[in-house]
Amino acid sequence: MTATTNPATANPAGTATAQWQDLDRRHHVHPFIDPRVVAEKGTRVIVGAEGRHLVDSEGRRILDGMGGLWCVNLGYGREELARAAYDQMVELPYYNTFFRSAPPATIELSRVLAELTPGAIAHTFFSSSGSEANDTIVRLVRRYWDLRGKPEKKTFISRTYAYHGSTMAAASLGGFEAMHAVGDLPLPGFEHVMPPYWFAMGTPGETPEETGARAARAVEEKIAELGADRVAAFIGEPVIGAGGVIVPPDNYWPEIQRICRENDVLIVCDEVITGFGRTGEWFGAQKFGIEADLMTIAKGLTSGYLPMSAVLMTDAVYDVLAEGGVIPHGYTYSGHPVAAAVALENLRLMKEEGVVDRVREDTGPYFQARLRELNDHPLVGEVRGVGLVAGVELSKDKTRRELFEPMGQVGALCHEHLYDEGVVFRAMRDVICTSPPLTITRDEIDELVTKARAGIDRTARDLGMM
Repeated sequence: MTATTNPATANPAGTATAQWQDLDRRHHVHPFIDPRVVAEKGTRVIVGAEGRHLVDSEGRRILDGMGGLWCVNLGYGREELARAAYDQMVELPYYNTFFRSAPPATIELSRVLAELTPGAIAHTFFSSSGSEANDTIVRLVRRYWDLRGKPEKKTFISRTYAYHGSTMAAASLGGFEAMHAVGDLPLPGFEHVMPPYWFAMGTPGETPEETGARAARAVEEKIAELGADRVAAFIGEPVIGAGGVIVPPDNYWPEIQRICRENDVLIVCDEVITGFGRTGEWFGAQKFGIEADLMTIAKGLTSGYLPMSAVLMTDAVYDVLAEGGVIPHGYTYSGHPVAAAVALENLRLMKEEGVVDRVREDTGPYFQARLRELNDHPLVGEVRGVGLVAGVELSKDKTRRELFEPMGQVGALCHEHLYDEGVVFRAMRDVICTSPPLTITRDEIDELVTKARAGIDRTARDLGMM
C-alpha cells in the first residue's frame, strides 16, 4: 500500500490549530459536549496516532487511556487492518444483505462469531453501532414474544446508569436522566431499577455483596410489580461502562439469571464495551458466568477502525424468529463487507498475538494493582475495575462515601487536568474512567498511573484537599 500525505495533517506542528478550531466552531456539532465550552476553549485537534498514543495538532503525544471511546482494542496504526480494508474495497466495496445476498466476508464473520461467543449463541444480525444493535434488540425481542403468542410481553427492565446507546429506543433502555430529558424519554415499555453500585447506593454497614443482592431483588420486585406476563427482557452490561465502571459483586449475575429464568424473561447481555477481551475474557458473559439469550457487540469487533455492530442470538431465539417469516428490519450497511473484512483480520490478530490471554494473565492484573495505589489519595473514594477497564470515583469524604454536589463538576475539572498531564480519561459524573488499548504495555500502564495521580493531585489542590 502506497503511503499518501494527508493535507489536513501536513502542516508543521501548531500552524493549523487555530484554523481547525475556527472551522469546528462554525460548522461541527459535537456529541455529548456543551457547544459553549467548545466555542470558548476550542476543540482538541487530533491529527495522528500510533500504538497507544495520540498526536495533536500542536505536536503533543498523549497517552490514550480510553482506547478512543472504549474501542481501539488493538491500538492505533495496525497496517494489517488497513490492508484488509483496502483489499476488500478493491474486490467488493459494498453490497447489501437484503436481496437474499451476502458477501463472503460477512458470511465468514458470522461463522467466526458463532464459534467465538459463549453458550448457545449461534446467529448474527449485523448493524453499524451499539445504538443500532440495541435498537434492534427491542424490535426483535418484541417480535419474538409476538410469535410465541405472548404479545403483552413488551417491557424491558434496565438499570440506572446503564448506557445502551443514543437512539430513541436505546436511550430509553439506558438509565440517564439527562438523556431522557431530550426527546421525551423513556418511551413506554422501559423500566429502570438500581444497579449494584455499592459506593453510591450501598446503605451504611452494607457490604458490596449485600448491595448486589438488593439490586438483584429490585429486578425481581419490578417483575412482580409489572407482572411477569408483561416483561420481555432484562438487559444489562456485564460491567456498567459509561455509567462509571460499576463492577458487580460475584453474587449479582447468578441471582439475575435465576430471577429471569423463573419468570420467563429473556436475558440480553450488552457486550458493546466488555466484548473482545476487555475483561480478560473474550466476553464479559464468560467472566461473570452469564448465559444470555441475546448479546449486542460493537466497538472492539473492529478495534474501532470501521463502524460495525451486531445482535447475536441463540438457536432458541432465532428459530422462533425464523418461523415468523420475513424479519422486517435492517440497515443499508448491515454486514458491510469492508467492515466485515476488518473485523475478521482484527479477530485473527487478537488470537494470533494472544491479546486476551495477556490481558487476563499479565497486563490486566498489573493495571488493576497499579490503579489501586490511588486509593491512598484523599480525593479518591474508590478504584474499581476488571481486566483493562476501571473507574476512579472521586469523593468529598471517602470514609462516609460522600459525593460532590453538584455532581459532575469535579470530574470535568479532573478530566481537564489529566489531559494537560498528557493522558486521556473519560469523566462520567465524578468518576474518571479508563479503558486503554488491550495492547498497552506495563511501562505504559506506569505512565498512565503516574499521569493520573498528577492530574488528581492538581484537582485536589484546586479543591483545597491537599
